[in-house]
Amino acid sequence: MKLLCLDIPQPGASLEKYQPHLFDEARHAWQLYKGGIVRDFYFRQDRPGVAIIAEADTVESARAALNEFPLAKAGLIDWEIIPLGPFMNWEMLFAPGNA
Repeated sequence: MKLLCLDIPQPGASLEKYQPHLFDEARHAWQLYKGGIVRDFYFRQDRPGVAIIAEADTVESARAALNEFPLAKAGLIDWEIIPLGPFMNWEMLFAPGNA
């Protein structure tokens, strides 16, 4: 299953509090990438944070892997995990009367 995973900064989180964890955060991201869980990793452009495209069997298994990030373990971030599926409405574009 493909998932969009957005970090959620927790109350009191700040870049200063993130700083001691950033090296281990990157290391964990690399391990998840090598393990086939993280497929794409992006910095958000609307605020500090990340958007991850992940692959997992379930939302719960993705959450378990994401909760191992040092920032999550330190209580500085949580995750919004959105399951994604194929766009199935292509045929509507080509239905009679829509041409």
